[in-house]
Amino acid sequence: MASGFSMKDQLFNAEKVRYLAGLFASDSFGEDAFQARVMSRLLELELKERMSWIADCLAEAVPGQLPDVAPVILAALPPPLDPNLSDDDFGDFIFAPLGEWVAEVGIDHPDLALDVLAELTQRFSMEWAIRPFLNRHPQVVLARMTAWASHDSYHVRRLVSEGTRPRLPWGMAVGLSLDDPLPLLDQLHGDQTRYVTRSVANHLNDIAKKDPDLVLARLAQWQALGAQETPELGWMTSHALRGLVKAGHPGAMAMLGFDPDADISVTVGIDGEARIGGALEFEVGIAGAGEAPVLVDYIIHFQRPGGKTSARVHKLKQAVVKEGGLTLRKRHKLKGDATTFKLVPGAHLLQVQVNGRVRAETEFDLLG
Repeated sequence: MASGFSMKDQLFNAEKVRYLAGLFASDSFGEDAFQARVMSRLLELELKERMSWIADCLAEAVPGQLPDVAPVILAALPPPLDPNLSDDDFGDFIFAPLGEWVAEVGIDHPDLALDVLAELTQRFSMEWAIRPFLNRHPQVVLARMTAWASHDSYHVRRLVSEGTRPRLPWGMAVGLSLDDPLPLLDQLHGDQTRYVTRSVANHLNDIAKKDPDLVLARLAQWQALGAQETPELGWMTSHALRGLVKAGHPGAMAMLGFDPDADISVTVGIDGEARIGGALEFEVGIAGAGEAPVLVDYIIHFQRPGGKTSARVHKLKQAVVKEGGLTLRKRHKLKGDATTFKLVPGAHLLQVQVNGRVRAETEFDLLG
């Protein structure tokens, strides 16, 4: 993508709209009129609004409910994404509005809508579009997803996990309980495609924010079942537990092989000054009586306006403490021009967390 343009401009621009219009071009579809209608407002809208606006323009150009427009949509689609690939093949964002269109005109036709979404998701993921149907027709969708979990297309299989995620980015909330999709994840966790297993792990990470024990129990069941190769299930477990690891959850640490009560001692010391626009440099020393696997994080408690603090957890090292101990050094940049998190001078706190437990800490002054 060319530099100098925002993501929404790169994903939904005049060239993309022209391509979409060309797919629908026919005697009854005014290609030029559709492009003009879309572009009359597109550039003033945010990304999600652009999706909805293009969907509205499509609904104007091809009026009717889903039984009327489904044949038009399916006839316009290009060939599916390459089925021989196995990961990072998200598709073309310009097809996202087609899912919005199906949700607008097909909510009362769930079976037909699911047929269309199964085709669309093989051109661009339909995890946002399927969520209105999960809310209106949960049993119909879950039953279809049971069949989709063994679909030939890994894009359709991924939709089963991604579409039911409890905390899907940009996606509307769904009324499913946390354990409703678990039988589907049971089917999918042994998938041979990373695109699918990553979604399963992300789904579990969402669940872990509300029910860590449910996630730990399911991962233990999958380990015992042996349906997934050990290295891949290990990767999935680590990815699924990443939020719990950041929070220092002892059960997550133990499942990953890190003892929260390991017999170790930890020290931390800061080198020089910490200044906004510069860096915080520090050294961590870890010693133990014997070999111990360690997962080392550091936490900076930043001052915020009004006297409050905000803690940020960062990865430092995964290692094994052996005889002679372990020394780690870190240079953490303190950006003065960050737009999302403005640094404030004053007293700050640095903590070192090992296997989920804070083992050492020291204060430092952040200079302006």
